[in-house]
Amino acid sequence: MQHDISQNTQGINAITKIRIIFSYHSLFRIKFCNFAVHFSIDTTNTKIPQAMISTLINHRTIRKYKSTPIAPELLTELLEASCRASNTGNMQTYSIIVSTDTEKKKALAPFHFNQAMTTQAPVVLTFCVDFNRFNQWCLLRKAEPGYGNFLSFSSGLIDTIIAAQNFCIAAESKGLGICYLGTTTYTADKIIEQLSLPNYVVPVTTITVGYADEEPAQEDRLPLEGIVHYESYKDYTAATIEKIYAEKEAIAKHKQFIAENSKETLAQVFTDIRYTKANNEHFSKVLLDVLKKQGFWD
Repeated sequence: MQHDISQNTQGINAITKIRIIFSYHSLFRIKFCNFAVHFSIDTTNTKIPQAMISTLINHRTIRKYKSTPIAPELLTELLEASCRASNTGNMQTYSIIVSTDTEKKKALAPFHFNQAMTTQAPVVLTFCVDFNRFNQWCLLRKAEPGYGNFLSFSSGLIDTIIAAQNFCIAAESKGLGICYLGTTTYTADKIIEQLSLPNYVVPVTTITVGYADEEPAQEDRLPLEGIVHYESYKDYTAATIEKIYAEKEAIAKHKQFIAENSKETLAQVFTDIRYTKANNEHFSKVLLDVLKKQGFWD
């Protein structure tokens, strides 16, 4: 997050402003150096450490886990890494529900369509947008919170997902496997009840984590030139779309999807089978109702 120094220095002379700016920069350098020493980063080398790049580039989703538990000390370290993520105004408007109890994981399983990893993984994490804690702090400090709106939910959602991804990167760097469960927003109303979430708290994603009991092939990704735009957005032509999706459509597994579902194209598998308009509209209504009930939508 960037500091808006100009707002903090109105009416202060130029020399004082320079001192303040220097202090901000010095503080950043000190904090970064401490971070670098802790994680053995060579601050004289501007290249990203190869181990970090390797962790990111070699990501695989893990859906089968060994029964090996995650040591409490390691889990705490990963959660600390998660909570060091960038966030809006340093408000940290998120909470993480850690589920390790077998019966509690079984209770959550139906809300994730009974996917096996929900009960098989030693740890299941439910990441929630949480303005409840911040609102209570404001009220205790004679401040009137104004966060019962969609903008606040949106900023909280972004911050929550960043924290979740921090956790995942940290976990993979320690040799663990992870899987995001996109079912969380589909059944948020039921998860809220199961986890006793109060107003201003909404579950937005779930992560299973543990030691992998499989070595799946890495999923394909679109080529960089299909995603990255320089200086301004360059809209796609039919020819560029053909080029961007050519490799994905040529994969044998995807051709099998088409045949198994009696479709003509891979796109139809997405629109007619996996993520249909009817389902999208239904679960959109569920989520909007949740936002209203939890205080984020008047």
